[in-house]
Amino acid sequence: MINTNNVKALADFLTRHNLTISVAESCTGGSLASALTSLSGASLYFDRGFVAYSDKAKLDLLSVNKDTITKYGAVSEEVVLEMVKGVIKNSSSDFGVAITGIAGPSGGTTVKPVGMVCFGFSTYGNVLTSTHLFKGDRLSIVSQSVEYSIEQLLKQS
Repeated sequence: MINTNNVKALADFLTRHNLTISVAESCTGGSLASALTSLSGASLYFDRGFVAYSDKAKLDLLSVNKDTITKYGAVSEEVVLEMVKGVIKNSSSDFGVAITGIAGPSGGTTVKPVGMVCFGFSTYGNVLTSTHLFKGDRLSIVSQSVEYSIEQLLKQS
């Protein structure tokens, strides 16, 4: 379950500082955008969301390099870095978030298990990536990924 207090705190911060945010989502399928736009007045801080579920969408919408996907796989910090850079390039936002991962229940391997999610954040021109391993079923992994994104944005704001 998404902590609505965190969503409100982030929305209040962005609005108060006249900042905007855009997102690129793969395994979360638009859930982060949905959480961020769940509040009245979201148009003050939310610019746009890209649901780039397929590799082709990552290439077409976010300018992810095909060679990066081939070399590292779609679920990697290298790909999520290019995704978040694509979010900023293709929006007018101050903040950007990108998420790619394996929500399951299938698709996992021993190297990249179900629950592995890579995140990219761009705040104040600084870009960082991280990988987190979540436990649970598909919906739980998606929810935890969204919550983690919002918490990290609050820490970086």
